[in-house]
Amino acid sequence: MSFKAAAIQMCSGTDPKRNAEAMERLVRDAVAQGAVYVQTPEMTGALQRDRAALQAVLKDETCDIIVSTAAKLARELGIYVHVGSTAIARPDGKIANRGFLFAPDGDRICTYDKIHMFDVDLDNGESWRESATYQPGEAARIAELPLATFGFAICYDVRFPSLFRAEAVAGAQVLTVPAAFTKQTGEAHWEILLRARAIENGAFVIAAAQGGQHEDGRETYGHSMIIDPWGKVLASAGGAGEEIIVADIDPEQVSAVRGKIPNLKNARDFQLDTVASRAASRSALA
Repeated sequence: MSFKAAAIQMCSGTDPKRNAEAMERLVRDAVAQGAVYVQTPEMTGALQRDRAALQAVLKDETCDIIVSTAAKLARELGIYVHVGSTAIARPDGKIANRGFLFAPDGDRICTYDKIHMFDVDLDNGESWRESATYQPGEAARIAELPLATFGFAICYDVRFPSLFRAEAVAGAQVLTVPAAFTKQTGEAHWEILLRARAIENGAFVIAAAQGGQHEDGRETYGHSMIIDPWGKVLASAGGAGEEIIVADIDPEQVSAVRGKIPNLKNARDFQLDTVASRAASRSALA
């Protein structure tokens, strides 16, 4: 049976309370459009590059306003609310980039901590070291829901296909990629990566994104997307500012695509041989 899924694009600031208010307004609008599963972006609660400033507003998950607001909305509206991620204070003093999925009764189904840290140096001078602030997760996760089976990832995770393949092999029909892609990397790679993950796994991809100029100075790419198992973009947002995209998700389409191109079944283990040659080309010798 098909269902309507929504991806909410936000431009989160540094104040969790204001971001929670924006999230609530957008979730309610998505439900008014028929969505029964609503996903928010990575770092819904606060986009803050300064570690000290981030720690000043951090809460553990029992006191976090994004977490409590999402649980309330799920219960009140009778829907699945997926907080793409928010920064959470861990008991050991470290910080988790953690996603939350809530059931229609408001109970928490599961969490997922981002596994791969965005430690990069870009051509435009941007340098990011997520590992200096966040503790990486250690476990992939899928959730079997009455709607479909969902697999979880966050942002930079999308560049690691083995994570998505493991989730698809375990039964995931919908792969989720809430994100806060930079403008530069988004322009170059965002849609390509999302469609590749959908195509190679024969799965839906739902990717709610941050989009626009943020209070901490960064600029994110936006272009939230919902993609079908054949790689077709069903819905796409613009590049900046708040937006809601909605699409119908039919799990039977996953079975149909995987039946046509059964690459999950056809995959084989193989050995890798290295062959070395010391012979130089004639042009190199000239």
